[in-house]
Amino acid sequence: MSAAPKNEMPCFPFTAIEGQPQLQLALLLLAVDPLLGGVLVEGPRGTAKSTAARALADLLPAGRFVNLPLGTTEEQLQGSLDLQAVLKHSEVQFRPGLLAQAHQGLLYVDEVNLLPDGLVDLLLDVSASGINRVERDGVSHQHAARMALVGTMNPEEGQLRPQLLDRFGLFVRLANVPDAQARKRIVRTRMAFDADPTLFVARHADAQAQLAANVVQARARLDVVSWPESVFDQVADLCQQAQVEGVRADLVMLRAARAHAALQGRAEVAGSDVTKVAELALAHRRHPQVHPPVPPAEKPQSQPEDSQAQSQPEPPAASVDAAQGSGGAANSDGWGGMAAPQQVGIQSIKELRPLHTKKA
Repeated sequence: MSAAPKNEMPCFPFTAIEGQPQLQLALLLLAVDPLLGGVLVEGPRGTAKSTAARALADLLPAGRFVNLPLGTTEEQLQGSLDLQAVLKHSEVQFRPGLLAQAHQGLLYVDEVNLLPDGLVDLLLDVSASGINRVERDGVSHQHAARMALVGTMNPEEGQLRPQLLDRFGLFVRLANVPDAQARKRIVRTRMAFDADPTLFVARHADAQAQLAANVVQARARLDVVSWPESVFDQVADLCQQAQVEGVRADLVMLRAARAHAALQGRAEVAGSDVTKVAELALAHRRHPQVHPPVPPAEKPQSQPEDSQAQSQPEPPAASVDAAQGSGGAANSDGWGGMAAPQQVGIQSIKELRPLHTKKA
């Protein structure tokens, strides 16, 4: 873990982020395996997208956070010929770009959907391969660029082309704050940080150090974590059900599950690892006509509906009485209720005889 950033403003601790477990999980997987192909985060304003990305950089080996502005050129991103070296020393030298600066750190692209498609394509190539190759202006150069790529976007400002969307390894769609209690916790945490950043960071130092150590250990054991045959079957079934195109989702899901197992300290990927990361790999690749599965957290909410549905065939006693026409419903409801119509059976009656008028 790196020390405080150079701008003297402590970074918000990753372990103190509230209410975004899927985002934290995706970023941690990327920290363990930067070759996952990056994380794309979609969500409204003010949902901790950039805060989480900056916090993740603090857990990476180089602790470096490199921001890529929208006006960046391809030369600035990849690097180019060093003209000063040419003019002064008549030598052809390579001038590193932002990709070289982000090596072993985090490259952050806010509003990546507004970036030119060519730059996005280049970013994704380098992110997946870990190598930046430059062939320009008489320069033939390549260097390692093993970085964690994080792109964020607001869907209200436009969408990425499907071809580019598919190339992002993991995808997180953030919702707005779910309830008032969560909103209150988030605001309290942020206010505590703003009031005294140094003290706030110190309170989370132990948790941060432990998490950073876990990431380092997971990186070290990543290559020895294996996939059993059952995991391949599970991943293939999930991708088939989602009707994804190609096998990129399969590859990303297997790698993400391996990163999750490594983070848990295991030497073999389990089915639970696949379950945990599946939606991150499928959410942006699933066929539009295939509905996503109900998240496990929502299952308890559906149970009351089921139980309610099951109880419908057994209406309350008052309703039963009303339906059966017993006439007791009005009394059980208290005053004001009208008794239900009472069914009366057909009974035989005596034959009526006309009355004779009396003679005057």
